[in-house]
Amino acid sequence: MTARDEDIAWFRELLEPLGPVSVRRMFGGAGLYVDGRIVGLEIEGTLYLKTDAASRERFADAGGRPFVYEGKDKPITVNYWTPPDEAMDSPEAMLPWARLALEAALRSPA
Repeated sequence: MTARDEDIAWFRELLEPLGPVSVRRMFGGAGLYVDGRIVGLEIEGTLYLKTDAASRERFADAGGRPFVYEGKDKPITVNYWTPPDEAMDSPEAMLPWARLALEAALRSPA
């Protein structure tokens, strides 16, 4: 098992209290899905959770960082943020952040 596979397995375990988590490889990373909705991304061993206008500020206030990639002309920031460091310790610690991600996913168009 590679380090990346180990990271993805841990991220799945962290999100598992929401329900079964499926993974799809994409864009050099992986998408993490619950009930067919994408709730997170694994990019270079980092977990980013889905946010929107209703939840983004909570992630920012908790010290989260947005996922930013280099676009054609400038950096592009998307609606995925890291959860706070302490949320990475256990599924219980992650649950409030995972719920926010699922709620954001449910609010966004399918």
